[in-house]
Amino acid sequence: MPKHSRLALRNLLGGSALLLALAAAPVMADTVFTPTGNGFAGQVRAASAQQGSPIYPGSKATIAGQGLVPGQQITLMRGATVLNAAGPITVDADGKFSFEVDVDEEATPGLQPVVVIAEKPAAASVVDLKVSPDVPVSGTDNFSVLSEKVTRGLYQVAYSPASNAVFIASAVGRPPVKESAVTRIDADTLKITAQVTPPEAPAPARSAEGGPQGGPPGAGPAGGQPDDGRPALFAVYGIGVDDANGNVWVTNSRQNTVAVYKQSDLSLVKQFEPGAVNHARDVLVDEANGRAYASATRTGNIEVFDTKTLEKLEPIVIRSAQRGGEFSAMALDVDPKDGRLVTVSMSTNEAALVDLASGEVKVFPLPGAKGASGVAYDPQDGLIFVVSQQTDNLLIVKADRGEVLHDVKTGAQPLNVAFEPVSRLAYVANRGSGTITVVDTAGKIVANLDAGNLPNQLRADGKGNVWAVNKSRGEDDPDGDRVWKITPVAH
Repeated sequence: MPKHSRLALRNLLGGSALLLALAAAPVMADTVFTPTGNGFAGQVRAASAQQGSPIYPGSKATIAGQGLVPGQQITLMRGATVLNAAGPITVDADGKFSFEVDVDEEATPGLQPVVVIAEKPAAASVVDLKVSPDVPVSGTDNFSVLSEKVTRGLYQVAYSPASNAVFIASAVGRPPVKESAVTRIDADTLKITAQVTPPEAPAPARSAEGGPQGGPPGAGPAGGQPDDGRPALFAVYGIGVDDANGNVWVTNSRQNTVAVYKQSDLSLVKQFEPGAVNHARDVLVDEANGRAYASATRTGNIEVFDTKTLEKLEPIVIRSAQRGGEFSAMALDVDPKDGRLVTVSMSTNEAALVDLASGEVKVFPLPGAKGASGVAYDPQDGLIFVVSQQTDNLLIVKADRGEVLHDVKTGAQPLNVAFEPVSRLAYVANRGSGTITVVDTAGKIVANLDAGNLPNQLRADGKGNVWAVNKSRGEDDPDGDRVWKITPVAH
């Protein structure tokens, strides 16, 4: 074979081998299925760009992440719209990113789902951007509002007809709490007439490494906080009055228990042992039947106490109607005349109606509620009022059939609600908005009152008044740590 023919054949065979090799090799073209992180690493949250404020239509929000992979590329989408249209956001060397979003004036209040799409490696998650309703202040001329400073860290309030006094529970800071008080004020002047500091609480059990359980080795003696020489206290949070025995009941949420003080001088009657009520939230007294009820948050238990003997009795146990659900009891309301107790579950968004005579418990869902926390009961019309922090709303529910009659947007983060039977109005404490919304039984807003900063809880006194307390934004907040007396004005 001529030399040039052998060369041509060799080139042909070599080319064929190359084609075969290329055909057998993996395709290296671009693909949408890029390397993944096998799950979304880190946390992403959405909040107002103005710290401590709600996200309203027309405001700015910040979507921020931490614990992500440095160099990861982030795209944020609401529906089919890319929020960071200029290009992907790069996660920094600390695994963090932050992006400001304009929330337009036409934004619909609610939990807006934002899809967080990551690349390098690929992952995805969904974060709720909560747009709250911006309910204007209104109806102020129809209400008389009195207010006075009390002390730091107000949580709950309760009125005593027998003493014509208002009792307030307060606590400051995270564990170990070293500043707390039970305060009595005159219901006419709103001036303090007595105040007491709760007793010293036992130090938490220490871990094998020498630190307190839940804290690092060598941490402070009471929960990992620096030791400044002051003891941790049986700090008080929830409060209820017992005029039949002249006492005040309080919850010690940090020690999972309750205590009883005397109304007359605020001396301690009994401090129950830690563990008596899991993360005790509310405590209410049924004077007619001699019982105190305390909600054990993160469980379905309502712990029961004899108000005469101060003995703990068998609990009321509420089980979620959801498959696999765990009821978490929050606020309480009691109707002594009809013998009914109501509560709500933050974890499962259900309400429970308890017949205290028979022990029968009826549990029903609350469609339209997320983060249910506050509850009140109207025995006249058989209505349950429920407020939910995540959905910014008040539900008015027919108790006998669990039907939602009205769904009212009241403001940002409604935390508690009270029903005032004389005027037949519900009062909602909107912690995020700094307002108290007044709603009638037909679901109509009749007023929205300025309540300073962070209104926390309120109670009706049965005389036409509603008492409320709020918290402060720092030590020098003139609009915080106040008690409020709200009364409809007759025209």
